Order: sequence, then C-alpha cells, then structure tokens
Amino acid sequence: MAPSVFITGATGYIGGDALYAVHSKHPDWSYAALVRDKAKGEQVKAKYPNVRIVLGGLDDFDLIKEEASKADIVIHTADASDHEGAAKAIAEGLGSHSKERPGYWLHTGGTGILTFSDSDAERYGEYDPKVYNDLEGQHELTSLPDHAFHRNVDKVVLKAGTKHSDVVKSVIICPPCIYGPGRGPVWQRSRQLPTLAQKTLELKKAPIIGAGKAIWNNVHVHDLGDLFTLYAEAAAAHNHDAELWGPKGYVLAENGEHAWGDAAKAAAEAAAKAGYIPAPETTNMSKEEAWEVADFQALSWGMNSRGKAFRAKKFLGWQPKAPSIWEEIPELVKREWEALQQN
Repeated sequence: MAPSVFITGATGYIGGDALYAVHSKHPDWSYAALVRDKAKGEQVKAKYPNVRIVLGGLDDFDLIKEEASKADIVIHTADASDHEGAAKAIAEGLGSHSKERPGYWLHTGGTGILTFSDSDAERYGEYDPKVYNDLEGQHELTSLPDHAFHRNVDKVVLKAGTKHSDVVKSVIICPPCIYGPGRGPVWQRSRQLPTLAQKTLELKKAPIIGAGKAIWNNVHVHDLGDLFTLYAEAAAAHNHDAELWGPKGYVLAENGEHAWGDAAKAAAEAAAKAGYIPAPETTNMSKEEAWEVADFQALSWGMNSRGKAFRAKKFLGWQPKAPSIWEEIPELVKREWEALQQN
C-alpha cells in the first residue's frame, strides 16, 4: 500500500521544492498539504491534482494533530523551526501511531541555531573556527544551549523521537543558507542571498557586516529536495536504522561554505558586470546599520554558522550535485534586478 504523506509549507520555498522532489519520484503516494490560503491551495491543486488540500494554519492544533495521526510520513517545513505549537501538534498526532505502524517525522530545522555564540558575544563579521559535525559530533548538536535560536522546537522533536522512538521516527533536517530557484507551485525565492543581492542593487553597493569574515554553509534547494526524498523513501521502506532517526536523527544539509564578505563582493561584481550598478563597490556596516537595511536577514550576514554534513551522505548516499553558490550568484542578481524592475 502506498504511504500517505502530510506536508506543511507546500506553498513556500523549502516545502514547495520538497513536494516537487518527492512527488516527482512517487506520484502514486497519497498526499495531503496544509495550506492557509484557499487561492494558494488551488495553485497547489492545479499542479498536483492528487494532493488533498487541508485548509488551516499552524495555530490549528487539533487539525494538525489529526492529519499527523492519519499520515505515515509528515514533512514539516512551514515555519517549522520556530512554531512550537505546530511541532507539539505533530508530536501528539504521530504519538497515536503504533510500534507496528510508526509515524515518520521529517522536520525542518535551521543552522541559525549555530549562531548563538556570536549572538551571545555581540560579535558580527568576525571569523570563528568552530565547525560542528553531524556524525562524530552529533550529540553536541542535540545538546545545544536552550537559548539558541530554534532550540525550543528542536527539543520538541527530539523528545518525541527519543522518548517514543518505537512509535515516532523523527529526524531534524537542518539546512544552512539555501540558494537556487525553487520548483514549488507558489514561492520559489529564498531569503538570505536574494536579500543580499536586492540590497546591493538598491544601495548600488554590496553590504558587508563588520569585517565580512563570518562564514556560513550553503546548499542548493534542489539538493535539499533530494535529501527530503531520500528520507521519505527510507520511511516508506521502514528503514529503522538508528543512525537516521531519534537521538541520532539530526542531519546537517550543507554542500560547502562561504564568507559573507566574499558573497557580497561576488554580488557586487555580478551586478556591475551586468550594468546594474556603476562599479563593484561594497560598504561596511555596523550591526545597527545592518538591521535598518534588512533586520535579521542582514544580521545573519555577520554571524558564523558552520557544520559538516556527513550523516546523510554515509547512511543515505546523499550526493549534492547542483551548481555551487558562486555559479548561482550572477543568475540570482539577474532575477533580483528583474523583480525590482517590475515593482
């Protein structure tokens, strides 16, 4: 019997691409998508006629709990790393499954959780040698400080997948800076890099926070979609390898890293080469100035978030193959320029 999938965020960037990736390989599976807006639900339905639209939002606890209880696999991407109520609803819903029919939870985290050291020290734009590791250093990732960004929701997922590991098989898929055009039915734009390119075009100079030496990992959204697919397939095959779920189910999803100063310079160079700005100039900003430009998105350009993705490669054979961030930046700048011309 084909597995049933309940997905949140199908109209968003990550969820839209995850739905595309999984559905493309498994159109015969049963799908239900939580959608807040009826018109957007119709867009999802137009592209995927066999997807059942569940109208509701993340605050609809009982609705989410019910859908999670009925699904074999939950792919949670809609504000997943920050909405604690929705996570608790999924945990309760999946908790009604049985040992004979466990529920599988593919939860979207975010490596913003690794920026807590910079936030604590009020340190922006400086290099940090600390690099996390989701294989040998997995316990460290599941024991981060409670005040770290996203940590409150991480704890809900980890508790469900650890305390009730025979019934709930959970994994936190934790992407860093995501880039590339999404393939979802509604939203195809990410945040950090597009906003950097947008502000470069508006200011006619690329913004650099502090010294520009802070480093983040990155991943193409198509490679991230492939990872969701591999995990969904593991769930459908009832692959209960302890290295994939529960206490060890914390997976970094990266394929390289960049210094934010270098990314800003690349955006300025691409914009100048295309004739969108006069010259490939940059401008250094303080934390306060960056906040005025693009609030937390801009602050993230000054913080470090570094980790190595070994787990999915070793146990699922995940092999990122999409274009690199440096190959993508010129096209990204072009898309942002075209969007600005339409406004």
